Amino acid sequence: MDPVGFHKHDHSKCIQECLTAADEQCSDKGVRLTPVRRRTLEILLQDHRALGAYDLLDKLREEGLGSQPPVIYRALDFLTEHGFAHKIERLNAFVACSHPGESHAPSFLFCRECSTVAEAAHGAFEAIAEDQAKAVGFVAERVMVEIEGLCPDCRG
Repeated sequence: MDPVGFHKHDHSKCIQECLTAADEQCSDKGVRLTPVRRRTLEILLQDHRALGAYDLLDKLREEGLGSQPPVIYRALDFLTEHGFAHKIERLNAFVACSHPGESHAPSFLFCRECSTVAEAAHGAFEAIAEDQAKAVGFVAERVMVEIEGLCPDCRG
């Protein structure tokens, strides 16, 4: 899996592929990608940037799709639960999954200047964490790697 976010790509194709995958997975699972959930995912897909819940809520409010915090938190809970979005804990923000439907343990590279996020699947990080946990009798249930730095554009 190639990281998406720091390199040039056909972004409209990227967005459409993620939305199509979300539609298909929701259909397969018998769950609904409601207008608010879909629009939240579209907003997250727009720039490969991490966005906070209130930033997302402001955009939904402008479009008449909701104005109360529970609206966005329910949408984000759904999107993260079904693997369409990820929470970047360090930033307390969310980013659309670049590889929906694929089984992966992503790592996140996020730029501290522009907030662009690249998602890359690195099973090696997960394996190391699981080995360390196992060595002390701990069972790792979720591994998330977050790497903060400067993207190629901000570094230059």
